[in-house]
Amino acid sequence: MEPPPLALDLKKDKGLTVQWADGTTSYFTVMLLRKMSPSADQRELRAEQSRNPLTVLPSGRSRPAGPLMAEGAELVGNYAVKLRFSDGHSSGIYTWEYLRRLASQAP
Repeated sequence: MEPPPLALDLKKDKGLTVQWADGTTSYFTVMLLRKMSPSADQRELRAEQSRNPLTVLPSGRSRPAGPLMAEGAELVGNYAVKLRFSDGHSSGIYTWEYLRRLASQAP
């Protein structure tokens, strides 16, 4: 099990910086976090897009005025953070393990 980070710094219009216990730091843009949300609906959408690149994205709620933002974050126990986005999405729980994997895939 991944130990919790030492610090989380959410800049609502930019992204999330995670300072890990091993001294490394990871940065995730708001767009990446939204796209890679671990929620069931987003996992299914990514799977469908990999099978069919012409998949039409759901319109969801009406688009917010302005850029996508992370409106808030809340710790989930000692193992994850839950983010709320300006487009209404708020069902993804980002475990520390998931964030580590996501960081390792970043270019």
